[in-house]
Amino acid sequence: MKNFSTVSARLAVAALFAGVLATPVQAAGAAERRSCEFKPNAPDQHVVVKGDTLWDISGKFLAHPWCWPQVWGLNKAEIKNPHWIYPGQIVYFDRATGRLSLNKPGSGSGMAGPNGTVRLSPQIRNEGLGSDAISSIPSELIEPFLTRPLIISANELEKAPRIVAGQEGKVFLGKDDKAYVRGDLNGVSSFQVFRPGTPLKDPKTDKLLAYEAVYLGSVKLHAEAKAGSDIHTFVLASSVQEIGVGDQLVPQPPTALQNYMPHPPLESVEGNVAGVYSGVKYAGQNQVVSINRGALDGLDVGAVMQLYTLGRTVEDRTAKANHFGRRPTIKLPDEESGTLFIFRVFPNVSYGLIMQSTQPVEVGDVVKSPE
Repeated sequence: MKNFSTVSARLAVAALFAGVLATPVQAAGAAERRSCEFKPNAPDQHVVVKGDTLWDISGKFLAHPWCWPQVWGLNKAEIKNPHWIYPGQIVYFDRATGRLSLNKPGSGSGMAGPNGTVRLSPQIRNEGLGSDAISSIPSELIEPFLTRPLIISANELEKAPRIVAGQEGKVFLGKDDKAYVRGDLNGVSSFQVFRPGTPLKDPKTDKLLAYEAVYLGSVKLHAEAKAGSDIHTFVLASSVQEIGVGDQLVPQPPTALQNYMPHPPLESVEGNVAGVYSGVKYAGQNQVVSINRGALDGLDVGAVMQLYTLGRTVEDRTAKANHFGRRPTIKLPDEESGTLFIFRVFPNVSYGLIMQSTQPVEVGDVVKSPE
């Protein structure tokens, strides 16, 4: 939400996704239903404008914006196809059913639910799908992270093909230059070029989780190694940084339209912020952080986590000092500081976009499933 911003720069980019996909929100008991309450001063309606997101719109009505799939009443069958919302449409708050809708309450449109109530859902447009539809989150902020390598394990690092020489002995290569590569291509012809970056360590155990990968550009196979040789010839298709000998290759992932439906993790998850992307000490709204939990811990794309500022350990000045003049220490409670939206998941590391923050976020801060 724009009114919580605590930091300066935004990550630049281009590309829009639209609509809603991924896993549905499950009715997870009374605690989740309480968290999806409407604001006491929620408006009766909101006119959608260009630049809106489903998260922003829902924040005008809900105490917790990530609950929007539940209050739209989406189910598994419906989310197989995108539900589009466009600028100029009106989102209504149907107070009788506790739902958001694109149909005016009492208009008679909608579908009858199993208990006889009328549940009103977003409408589907067949023409121009996706061209103007609003996105579920500020997708332009995370687009660069979706198709570029972020995490390289030690095992992947060891096996990744390497650039061993450049065309005509060049130290640094540019677009259309040839690069000579050694390594197993496994039948792949398009690769991204990366350089191992910051090692990500678990803030609690100091165990190495993986390496962040610095994206350099892309290459395409020009000629495979001939018999008796293991040197392949590639041509640089693009570069965003200097590419040279020693840089490594990872297969180019398929380009996919990604849409997101926020939901609590299917299992209770607790972890810590492992890194702030771009190497700064603190992060805030609309910035990206990594956490020390991933698919192996039950996280998936669209999972929402609460952020907590780690409580300080302080001296209890009200307690009696011992014979050395020292007082016992106490740990203050962790304080909730924001909301994190998980958009890319690896086995033991995930990346999230900070959707709201009231305090700067730093390495070691706690992340938990919504309460």
